[in-house]
Amino acid sequence: MWVSEIMLQQTQVKTVIPYFQRWMGLFPTIQQLAAAEQQQVLKAWQGLGYYARVRNLHQAAQKIVLNHNGIFPKQLESVLSLPGIGRTTAGGILSAAFDQPVPILDGNVKRVLARLVALQVPPRRAIAHLWELSTALLDPQQPCNFNQALMDLGATVCTPRQPDCDRCPWTFHCQAYNLGVQSELPMSETRAPIPHKIIGVAVIWNDQGQILIDRRPQTGLLGGLWEFPGGKVEPGETIEACIQREIQEELGIGIEVGDRLIVVDHTYTHFKVTLNVHHCRHLSGEPQPIECDEIRWVTLNELDQYPFPKANLQIIEALREFCHLKYPFT
Repeated sequence: MWVSEIMLQQTQVKTVIPYFQRWMGLFPTIQQLAAAEQQQVLKAWQGLGYYARVRNLHQAAQKIVLNHNGIFPKQLESVLSLPGIGRTTAGGILSAAFDQPVPILDGNVKRVLARLVALQVPPRRAIAHLWELSTALLDPQQPCNFNQALMDLGATVCTPRQPDCDRCPWTFHCQAYNLGVQSELPMSETRAPIPHKIIGVAVIWNDQGQILIDRRPQTGLLGGLWEFPGGKVEPGETIEACIQREIQEELGIGIEVGDRLIVVDHTYTHFKVTLNVHHCRHLSGEPQPIECDEIRWVTLNELDQYPFPKANLQIIEALREFCHLKYPFT
């Protein structure tokens, strides 16, 4: 239950199912997950996104083994103390796994409750009020069934657009429906345009036909994952100049920037990136992990052993199309 709750955060069920099945085959117990190397855990999660979830999942397993004898705790306070678990996730786990009367407030539930009371502000500005409603409505005798029904109501009937009010059992009590404003609620926040970053990326080859990869720091976006090095293009800077500068700053080496391999567009939660990827040749200097945790020279075939962000997987696939070129600068 715990693993599925974490995987389902901001991810659709149909996407999660194969990951969950594979995960449980690799880590069937909390003890096995706690004992696994982080790189193995990240590799199992590769492609599912929001990698802070899996780092927290791994750390939480280690904490459960250390503080709870490897048994998932049943006390709300103890569950909330685990990395990556907030109030809604804790409520989902405790009500579903142990049938405890603990409320939830995920996106679907927020929408149902906002329409039920015809909330006149965006839900994010009324979180405390919505928690009070979720707590007051919860059936203490059947908390598991109630919470699941509330989530299902939001997912299948009280949908964001064109809610199917004719099928809803709460229309008599729903203020939004009775006022005829169900399609206008919940109110939404005005959002700023999503930033778009242009990135220069280097696939650096040495004379032995190996490629240089680096591992991102543990903190921040995509922490602990491997990537092809590079960085943001500065105003007025060419892609080639950006790549040379970033590689000198991040790894302390000189390179020759060669042909473009691929351009990859990818959208994260709060920004978009365009990765301009070029073949590069190592010219001088010994690579140093100046702005990363670790660096390695690897062969093309060895790349599968390392966990990469989803956008980098397209780079690897493009490299495989060039597999007949043992070294692109010959």
